[in-house]
Amino acid sequence: MAPERRLPVVQVDAFTGQAFAGNPAAVCVLPGDFPATDAWMQALAREMNLSVTAYLRAQDETGEVWSLRWFTPVIEVDLCGHATLGSAHVLWESGRLDAGTAARFETRSGRLTCRQAAAGWIEMDFPAKRATAAEPPPELLPALGIASARFVGKNAFDYFVELDEDGQVRRLRPDHGRLRSLPMRGVIVTAGARPGADYDFVSRFFAPAVGIDEDPATGSSHCALGPYWSEKLGRRELVGWQASARGGRVHTRIEGERVVLGGNAVTVLRGELLAAALP
Repeated sequence: MAPERRLPVVQVDAFTGQAFAGNPAAVCVLPGDFPATDAWMQALAREMNLSVTAYLRAQDETGEVWSLRWFTPVIEVDLCGHATLGSAHVLWESGRLDAGTAARFETRSGRLTCRQAAAGWIEMDFPAKRATAAEPPPELLPALGIASARFVGKNAFDYFVELDEDGQVRRLRPDHGRLRSLPMRGVIVTAGARPGADYDFVSRFFAPAVGIDEDPATGSSHCALGPYWSEKLGRRELVGWQASARGGRVHTRIEGERVVLGGNAVTVLRGELLAAALP
C-alpha cells in the first residue's frame, strides 16, 4: 500500500529569542512538483489563522534560490519581514541550506537575502520604504483614538504616525473597524524610546484591512521605521521595540536605499498536513 501523502508545516516565532513571543509564522516548504494553487495556499493560511503563512519552493535543483510567497488569512501580501526571517530559519535548521550559505528569495518585492549574523540573529536585506509627509484622511486619527500627532505620512503600503512619547503608543486602543476602511494596508504608530530603555524607538502596527487587527512584530514596518528614526537620531544602526502583547525586537541598519533588519527566531511546532488537506 502506498504511503499517505503528507506535507510538513513548521511554526516559527520571529523577532524573539523565546517561544510564545514575537510574531508567529507558518512555513511550508513545497516540493518542486507540488500542485499548490493560489486558492489552496489562501485556504491553508486561513486555516492556520496566523498573521502570515509562508510558502517556499526551490527555484532549481541547487537550492540556492527559493521562491517565497506570503498569505495572511484573507489576502496575499507584497512584503513580510517576520515570515521571511522564519523561512530562512527553517531552511538552515532543516539542513536545506548550510549555516554559512545565504538564503535568497524571489518575491513580489524583488530579491531578498538573509544571512546569519555574527551576533547570533538573522539579518535580512530589504528595500527601504520611506514615509513622506501626507495629509491624514479625516478618519485616521479618530480611529486611533487621538486628537493630534507629531508627524503623519505614508509610503506605498501604510500610513505612518509619530506620537509624542512611548506611553502614548502603548496605551492606544484603536477602532479596528474604522481603520479597516482606510485605503492602505495598515497604520504604523511610533514614538521615541522612553528614558533608560534598551531600544531607540517603539512602534505598533495595525492592519485590519488585510485580516490582522494588530501584528505582533512586523519586519516590513521597520523598512519605514528604520530610515525615519535613523534620520531623526543621526545613527545608521538602531533597535526598535514593537509594543504588542507578545512584543518583538527588531535591529535596523541603513544601507543607502536598503534596510538590513535583524532578529532572532525560535521553532515552536512541527506538524504535517495529511492527505485530506492537500490539493
